[in-house]
Amino acid sequence: QVQLVESGGGLVQAGGSLRLSCAASRLTFSTYAMGWFRQAPGKEREFVASISRSGGSTYYADSVKGRFTISRDNVKNTVYLQMNSLKPEDTAVYYCAAPPRYSDPGIQGMGYTYWGQGTQVTVSS
Repeated sequence: QVQLVESGGGLVQAGGSLRLSCAASRLTFSTYAMGWFRQAPGKEREFVASISRSGGSTYYADSVKGRFTISRDNVKNTVYLQMNSLKPEDTAVYYCAAPPRYSDPGIQGMGYTYWGQGTQVTVSS
């Protein structure tokens, strides 16, 4: 069974930065696109960013464009989310996810098959 484990969350002041990591195992990582989603209390899960299998294509939600950067290391089987200029509205549990093998990096959560357990990001004002 595919395993995705997020890390790097925490408490940060507005304007600060965090880097999330998602370590993948039990899969041929380079054959999977990857995505990051988030869910704030009382809100629906929303797309944050996704990346193609090679890392050559990336996609972002408008709310994070220019502040967040998704990247991947296909040797370390890890996908990253660098988050800069954080805002209180970025507070959420962040999840990494993988769609079916060889799929494109979509922006809809329903297109993703495997999910991590999530990591909490809290941005104080």
